[in-house]
Amino acid sequence: MVKIDSIIDEALHLPRESRALLAEKLLESLDYEEGFEVSPTWMDEIRRRCREIDDGAATLSSSERVFEELDSKLG
Repeated sequence: MVKIDSIIDEALHLPRESRALLAEKLLESLDYEEGFEVSPTWMDEIRRRCREIDDGAATLSSSERVFEELDSKLG
């Protein structure tokens, strides 16, 4: 367990952008099942969307806001 604690400590001292990239890669690794393949077209789309988020070109909304807007439209 000492090794994982050391890795966590080092990761927490990385610059914000590096921590975000590390978190993204770790989360991605949990999403893949053995034998599961993502088509090249979909990977291109995922990368495009991630770039838009990283560049600030995408407008992001909290889930609370999305559900509030949906509720107001339906109700």
